[in-house]
Amino acid sequence: MSTVYPANTTKLKRFWPSTLLFATTGILALTAVPIYGVMYGYHWYQWLAFAIFGGLCAFSISAGTHRMWSHRSYDAHWSLRLFFALFSAAAIQDSILNWSAGHRNHHRYTDDNDRDPYSAMRGFWFSHIDWMMQKYPSNDLDYKNVPDLKQDKIVMWQHNYYTAIAISMNLGILLVLGLLTGDVIGMLLLAGVLRLVVNHHTTFMVNSLAHMWGQRPYKDDISARDNSFVNLFLCGEGYHNYHHAFQTDYRNGIHWYHYDPTKWVIKLLSWLRITYNLKIASPIQIQKAKLSVQFRQAERKLAISEHKEEWLQLLKNESTQFSKSMDHWKKLQLQSAQCHGEQLAEKWKLVTIQSKIKEVEYSLKMQSKRLRTLMKQFRIESAATT
Repeated sequence: MSTVYPANTTKLKRFWPSTLLFATTGILALTAVPIYGVMYGYHWYQWLAFAIFGGLCAFSISAGTHRMWSHRSYDAHWSLRLFFALFSAAAIQDSILNWSAGHRNHHRYTDDNDRDPYSAMRGFWFSHIDWMMQKYPSNDLDYKNVPDLKQDKIVMWQHNYYTAIAISMNLGILLVLGLLTGDVIGMLLLAGVLRLVVNHHTTFMVNSLAHMWGQRPYKDDISARDNSFVNLFLCGEGYHNYHHAFQTDYRNGIHWYHYDPTKWVIKLLSWLRITYNLKIASPIQIQKAKLSVQFRQAERKLAISEHKEEWLQLLKNESTQFSKSMDHWKKLQLQSAQCHGEQLAEKWKLVTIQSKIKEVEYSLKMQSKRLRTLMKQFRIESAATT
């Protein structure tokens, strides 16, 4: 069972650096930023610096710290990895090593209050920001889950010199831009303070909002949800339920029309051979996850129907077909793994197996459509009888 942490009775050690950072930048964003804007105004180049600097920081966290280092969903040339290390430090969200160690625990122990560093089961405030401001047992790091990153020279360089890099990236760049444009204070307030607050709280929304509101089409036994609102601000990170179901996929939005700028840039860079070894989930595994959720949801709803025997029999027939399709797919996967050699017969056999796998994939898509139709008819019948 998970430990209960009563807010008013458990005395915890406060992390003062992060507390002061969030408090200071938040207060300045609410006071100094608008006051300076009213008194002196901000020029377009300061807003441009705010947008570009903020975008580079957000992208470096999303594509670099998150998808590449935390989940190893692809690899990249050292120059891109160095770029990510610099701008993720500029985002001031801890070092890559610490960020990834905590995030891997989050995925391994999702919703476990004792071991998930930012479990949404402990409330919005905790998962959004409080877990970084006080020393909870769940956010202790021992680095046992990041042995690969401890061997990464860029990751360890950034970790060992994190404070210096973070300060240099923030103050150094902005001071230069301010001097070049003749307004250091305006540049620091807009592209520094306000940008940091926006970067912080949009990222934090994944831990809070995307675990509280949204849909769970791929995995309904955890709190992670696909949240369109969060997705608008976070380069595609709002497809959070999919991400928890298939965390090693370099994509979060799997369809071409899904808004996932991080995915698009990673793919574009792969054509230039800057990124490589891009991992994706099997289409059949994705369909299997969706259908499993659909079956559980349908069974719960149909069980309360006046004609539940008839509806549940239809559902049982679909479930039997689903099991047969998955057994067939597993056999095809085994046959595919046994195909070796360059002989024409072996190549032809492999092509045939791959065609049959495509047929299984299509049958699962059609089954998903039948289940949606079944539930639509059930809703119509239920409405007619009430």
